[in-house]
Amino acid sequence: MRVLGVDPGLTRCGLGVVDGAPGRPFAVTAAGVLRTPADADTGHRLLLIERGIERWLDEYRPGAVAVERVSSRYGVRAVMGTAQVGAVAILCAARRGLPVAWHTSGEVKAAVTGSGVAGRAQVGATVTRLLRLDSPLGPAGAADALALAICHIRRAPALNRRQQVHTATPPSAPSPSAHAEPRTPG
Repeated sequence: MRVLGVDPGLTRCGLGVVDGAPGRPFAVTAAGVLRTPADADTGHRLLLIERGIERWLDEYRPGAVAVERVSSRYGVRAVMGTAQVGAVAILCAARRGLPVAWHTSGEVKAAVTGSGVAGRAQVGATVTRLLRLDSPLGPAGAADALALAICHIRRAPALNRRQQVHTATPPSAPSPSAHAEPRTPG
């Protein structure tokens, strides 16, 4: 399985491509950061990020995209930019019919290190070890994107089972009140 991890950010958007399967060694295919000028218009910045993600999708042809879910613990401005970049990644994946999964930072930390409260240094060291790299990968956004891809590969079997159960379970019958006829005043 080849996964593109996206660590969304308006100034720095981390991208990382990992090949692997649960229980098998991982291999990094590519890692980097898309940067946009902080003084540029938001629309222009999103366009630059969209073009960059499209290039990565064209070049590396992942089978899935994993995006970090926005955390509300940051300020509104940071959350908005992160959410906008995450939406761009979803749009790019949707154009190709690629599945997209959202993972929280806690899920990523737990899947990579075994602890949902691991620090950035511990996550970086574990990613370095899992990918058999000689030294930690910089910048942080690229390492975070690789961690997202690893998380997705490790969680894929459970996510697939949950999706299969969800699609195999017939919807429950609506309650009678859900089909009540509209009433006219009067």
